Amino acid sequence: MARLTRADFKRLGAELSDEAREAAVAAARGRGVAVPVDWADMPAKKLLRLLAARSQAAQVALTPTRRDEGFTCGHCGAEVPPGGRRPRDHCHLCLHSRHVDIVPGDRAGDCGGDLVPFAVVKEKKGWMIEYRCASCSASRRNRVLDDIAVPDDPAAVRRLMAGGGGM
Repeated sequence: MARLTRADFKRLGAELSDEAREAAVAAARGRGVAVPVDWADMPAKKLLRLLAARSQAAQVALTPTRRDEGFTCGHCGAEVPPGGRRPRDHCHLCLHSRHVDIVPGDRAGDCGGDLVPFAVVKEKKGWMIEYRCASCSASRRNRVLDDIAVPDDPAAVRRLMAGGGGM
């Protein structure tokens, strides 16, 4: 089933009768959705987004402010400096990272597992390191940082390209 767009909610809201609004609110409350007391005063499109549990998802930033901070690598113990022009999100020596983001750069994740590098692939935007989380098995990609003050170790990148795995 296709995901409804904001325009779809607007169109459906314009067609929604008062009886249909009441039935939708009753069904949502039956599913455990917290419906505000003033739901009758809400615009229909906003009410529909709320009932579809889309209002909370709409508040998630898809392009958060990137953080560029130095850190100590949890895998090899190296002191990793900030990236500078590009935010540093993995160790420049062993290429390991930490599973701390939901959306890249937001630091809102609660897993914290070791992101183990297992491959390097070429994409339109450059070379990307592919990771798998040792804790939850999630997959992630981070850009190879080869054009900053402290670039990724070329030997470590070549080992991954050759199928050397996550060290």
